[in-house]
Amino acid sequence: MRGRKKGEVPLPLLRAAKRFADWRRRRLVGDRIPKSLWSLAVELAASYGVGQTAARLKLDYYGLKKRLEAASQADALAPASQPTFVELAASTLVAPGECVIEWENAAGAKMRVHLKGVQSPDLVALSGSFWRGEP
Repeated sequence: MRGRKKGEVPLPLLRAAKRFADWRRRRLVGDRIPKSLWSLAVELAASYGVGQTAARLKLDYYGLKKRLEAASQADALAPASQPTFVELAASTLVAPGECVIEWENAAGAKMRVHLKGVQSPDLVALSGSFWRGEP
């Protein structure tokens, strides 16, 4: 990716400035900036900074900054779109006094493992042999 020269305006900011200018020409006095344009401005401010974005789009610096901060907080509070894997260190796990694990496949075969104390058989290998149908 090539760097920008000092004073060179990024193309996405120029395009957004044109959209804002078009909206300003067509709007009625007192109309509020549409949510779609605010969303665009917030997205650009996250990439290019609040100062440069506000100046190019002719927006209030503090108003844009407030919207960017609100969007950042909303993103932080939003639930993750995909489940997250969490690895637990083995030393933090406490072995249960007793545990029963049961498997049943579609053919009706069943396997039950009853663990007592601190036994730890290789459950991955054991379940793999069950699913493959090995004795």
